Amino acid sequence: MSANSYDTGRLNLPFVGISTFGKRPYIDDWSKIDADIAILGAPFDFGTQFRAGARFGPRAVREASTLFSFGHAGAYDHEDDVTYMGADVRMVDIGDADIVHTDTEKSHANIEAGVRAILKAGALPVTIGGDHSINIPCIRAFDDQGPIHILQIDAHLDFVDVRHGVRHGHGNPMRRAAEKDYVTGITALGIRNVSSTTKEGYDAARAMGDDILSVRQIRKLGPEATAARIPEGARLYVTIDIDGFCPSIAPGTGTPSHGGFLYYEVLEILQQVAQRHDIVGIDLVEVAPDYDRDGTTAILAAQVLLNFLGFIFHARKQRA
Repeated sequence: MSANSYDTGRLNLPFVGISTFGKRPYIDDWSKIDADIAILGAPFDFGTQFRAGARFGPRAVREASTLFSFGHAGAYDHEDDVTYMGADVRMVDIGDADIVHTDTEKSHANIEAGVRAILKAGALPVTIGGDHSINIPCIRAFDDQGPIHILQIDAHLDFVDVRHGVRHGHGNPMRRAAEKDYVTGITALGIRNVSSTTKEGYDAARAMGDDILSVRQIRKLGPEATAARIPEGARLYVTIDIDGFCPSIAPGTGTPSHGGFLYYEVLEILQQVAQRHDIVGIDLVEVAPDYDRDGTTAILAAQVLLNFLGFIFHARKQRA
């Protein structure tokens, strides 16, 4: 029997063992990361303006991801005729950044340190939030990585500048990112309905290089034309707010907005961008399990991340 057979060793079913992301190895020493992908939890939700609870998102997404812990054989997709996330892709979970209650700057600094450690190790950083403010320290960590473009999947523009002195809440991250000289632009997909950002914020976003598309506009364009709007050759950081999806399939979030994406609409865009661009970082945010009636939001988050990672590393192999 092959060492990679299901007939040898532990069966290791999803409900058995410790819930690291995808049931991959846990590395507690951030100076010893040796992998292609490293998962970081950012259980921070002090930036939330409405329903709190995204601090429990990393735990919920990790637990849900055990359903997709592909065992020995990787994940075969019969439509693509490809096995994704096989043994050749090394993924580890480095646990959570330490969160200091009520101290946004210290908590954000700890998240930033985790992303920097992953980048220093040459791995792809994947950060699971937490509210969308955790994107702020994630983007800060790229200040020595060269130019990046941001792909944002979200219901809300998140381009508030400063409101009552708040600069680092979950309504601010894309404004803070656009201010960085190494961020060349933002492609914002799924923005719809009433938003926390005022018209002046939308005007500022466009003036600072933001390309804004609603769900309805994207449905008219299709995934290929949507992906083609991202500048050719851009190194891409992808931030996924789970409220970009319709709350009919992703109810477990603090600021749900009806009219959102369905699963394959996002997945097909992500597959397109993985084929076209070098993906340099990912975060997925705003999963709040207390509002997740049957765990489907956390499962959706885990499934999107694992599929996207499969697309990225398959595309890298093809390019190589």
